[in-house]
Amino acid sequence: MNLLRRMFDRILRLLGMGGQPVPREPVSLAPIAVVRNAVFDPRPDGWENVKSDLIFRDDLLDALEGIDSYSHIIVVFSCHRVPDDVKTRTFTPGDVDLPQQGILASRSQLRPNSVGVAVVQLLRKRKNIVRVLGLDAIDGTPIVDIKPYLPQFDSIPDATVPDWVNRATRDAPGEDASS
Repeated sequence: MNLLRRMFDRILRLLGMGGQPVPREPVSLAPIAVVRNAVFDPRPDGWENVKSDLIFRDDLLDALEGIDSYSHIIVVFSCHRVPDDVKTRTFTPGDVDLPQQGILASRSQLRPNSVGVAVVQLLRKRKNIVRVLGLDAIDGTPIVDIKPYLPQFDSIPDATVPDWVNRATRDAPGEDASS
């Protein structure tokens, strides 16, 4: 009976009709590091030359072993200054000539969960401090995880984006359209 029920549940999930509902209870993450840099207020672009120090908890020093052998890392952080009551679901990115987008189809910080993800260049590691270039996070931002960037897994050469993304990037030279 149990096997039959699992098979039935699997068929329903494949059809998009079964399975457990999306959990509503909160997920709790403890910061492993904090960002230190000279940017104190959120901004949409201009991050490409910002150097940031990620200062890790002392108890994680051994967990950083070998990270400095990578040229880039993926940083997962909390956009801690985004108000909890943000209810934005759609917006028009930058230029008024661009189409309205759902917030989950954007790189905006105004998300249902204020989680940021960035691929950044790793400049150096000294003890529990990792210096990176291009992290779009302000001073004091909690870091919840990092991972090494692996080109064979993290780069998708034939990935596509909507036409408006290419138009917005082309029309804004020197700006980071991924904010």
